[in-house]
This record gives sequence, structure tokens and C-alpha cells, in this order.
Amino acid sequence: MPHPLVPLDPVEHSVVLDLVYATPHNITGKPIYARPVCLMHRDAQRCLHRAALAALDLGLRLKIFDAFRPQEAQVLLWDAAPDKVYVADPSVGSNHTRGVAVDLTLVGANGLELDMGTAFDDMTALSHHYSEKVSPEAQSNRLLLLNLMEDAGFECIPFEWWHYALPNVEQYPLVPSTHLGELNPMLPLGEPNSAK
Repeated sequence: MPHPLVPLDPVEHSVVLDLVYATPHNITGKPIYARPVCLMHRDAQRCLHRAALAALDLGLRLKIFDAFRPQEAQVLLWDAAPDKVYVADPSVGSNHTRGVAVDLTLVGANGLELDMGTAFDDMTALSHHYSEKVSPEAQSNRLLLLNLMEDAGFECIPFEWWHYALPNVEQYPLVPSTHLGELNPMLPLGEPNSAK
């Protein structure tokens, strides 16, 4: 049986990758991933590709901040989060750890991100999808992203304009790091997966 997770290739899937958790530019202030490996469940990848093609038709691209997230990374984010409303409890499990969630935005033909009113992982009420406290332009851009993603088969959550997941996530099991082998973004390149 094939592995449920597949790598997301920026050329093949027509997206831009900016995996923030492989950099210090995230809420922990340090890299969480040892390397920028972007994985998604096969079902989510197919939906994302549909959204990416629809965005291209509008002269835009999807920019991916995070997709599959190992359980160890979820624990680190939970520990660092200033407000736990914005991070799934690792004892329950995240949709990211199922491989069916993605954090993303839109970029224009110039490569610049569209104005969404807040930065990614801004854990305040301004990040809520339908906040009227962000500019009309940001509201419009959020709605555009929402339409692209919902038309492709994703659902949003109300608290984070950047977060989308497949519906019925409970049918997708959490993917243990022990099943990732060399795909594990927590492992430095060339380091063997010591988990058996």
C-alpha cells in the first residue's frame, strides 16, 4: 500500500513554498523542522492542485506556509503558543498531523503576498476569517482564498484565515513520525530515522 503522504513539489504543483517552521520566523523563534520538507496526504494534494490551477487562472499562486506537521512539532507549537485557541492540543492531534491540513496565502504575479490583514500565525481576533477590523482589500483577498479553497474541496476554520483542511478529517488517521522514514522534516538531511 503506498504511503499516504506525498511530497509537494513547487513546480509540479504550481505553488510557492515558504515553510516557516523550517526557519526561525515562527512563534517559537527558532526552526522547528530540520529541513524544508513539505508533505501532504494524497487526497489533500489532489485538492490543493485544483486550487493552485484555479489561482493560476487568476494570475495568482498559492504560497504554502505549512502542510503535514509531525507530532513532535505540534507539541513545540502548543508549548510556545500565546493563546491555545489557535493551536490544536497535541494530546488530541492536529489535522496537520493527519496530512490533510494546509496553511497558505496568495501571491501576485510580482511574487508579493496579497494583503490579508495580518501575518501568518497572528494569534489574535484580527486573524478570524470574517473580521471587519481589517481593510476591505484584506477582506476581499481572504474571501478570494476561501472561494478557491472551498471550490477545490477544503473547509476553513473560523479563527485562522490561512488554515484549510479536508472535510471529515476523522477518517484520516494521525501519521506517526515512525512511519515517515527519510521524509521526516524533523530529521536533518542524511540522518537516519532512529525510530523503529
